[in-house]
Amino acid sequence: MTVCNTPSTSHLVLIPSYNPGPKVYETVRAARAQWNPVWVIVDGSDDGSAEGLLAMAAEDDGLRVEVLPDNQGKGAAVLHGLQLAEAAGFTHALTMDSDGQHPADQIPVFMTRSAAEPDSMVLGMPQFDASAPRLRVWGRKVSNGWANLETLWMGIGDSLFGFRVYPIVPLIAVMQQRWMRRFDFDPEAAVRLCWRGVRPVNLPCPVRYFQPDEGGVSHFNYLRDNLLLSGMHSRLFTGFVLRLPWLAWRRLTMRKVR
Repeated sequence: MTVCNTPSTSHLVLIPSYNPGPKVYETVRAARAQWNPVWVIVDGSDDGSAEGLLAMAAEDDGLRVEVLPDNQGKGAAVLHGLQLAEAAGFTHALTMDSDGQHPADQIPVFMTRSAAEPDSMVLGMPQFDASAPRLRVWGRKVSNGWANLETLWMGIGDSLFGFRVYPIVPLIAVMQQRWMRRFDFDPEAAVRLCWRGVRPVNLPCPVRYFQPDEGGVSHFNYLRDNLLLSGMHSRLFTGFVLRLPWLAWRRLTMRKVR
């Protein structure tokens, strides 16, 4: 496979990974074919993927692999990578899952839009096919409704889809609290960045869910993670009420600018 050898000094691809199975190697190769650099944060995996990824990185200057000793959650892995990226001088990070669901061929499209609007966050709008579990598709509509209410409809197209480009500095700033470390990372990041004045830009993006016999791996737990999301939205709604006068003023000024 041909890899992208021209490194960016501002934008990198950041892939948090926890026990992803063999799909991770295909995912990383596909990302490297589109972008340089690609960083993988192994979040305490014990399935042997850390060793395989480290071997890949040893032969590819455009791939960096960081291994966390214990599983800390997606948000914690992303934050670890963001802090390293900021220290290295990067300004933006595209996050994508390690299980092959996100389309690597869209990386240049999202990066180009981010470079054109660097103060914005570029959010993927998932385009589901028949492989998507209906319960997951309908459930995310509930989370999307809450996220848009909590931001006074500033334009979050999808609150849960993790294929996104974030400006690094404001994202690190909103993560300086105890939350956003696990499955609550994606929706809370979008809401809190809106509160901070980072405008969402939505781009359509195909997504595919792989079955177990296709190498698909899911760590989503319907009870645990839906309870986590429910608690997150309760917390965010309280923050929304406290910020309501400022959010209303911001919405008004945004309309005048348009």
